[in-house]
Amino acid sequence: MNKDSNPGPASGPRGFWLILLVFAAVALFFLWQEHRAHLLGALPYLIILLCPLMHLFMHRGHGGGGGDDHHHKGD
Repeated sequence: MNKDSNPGPASGPRGFWLILLVFAAVALFFLWQEHRAHLLGALPYLIILLCPLMHLFMHRGHGGGGGDDHHHKGD
């Protein structure tokens, strides 16, 4: 029998990504368990820091504004 005919489940690029995914899942689990209090404690500050970013991206800055004049053309 030829040994190369059945290389096994963890060989090649597909096996590499599977092993990497399992390792990352285990690492994230332990990071979450050890640092949960720190991450959840910083959550209110992160939400406040998101406000300026949301303002910039949702309003697309303040350039090109003109007030509400385009709504009152019939007056």
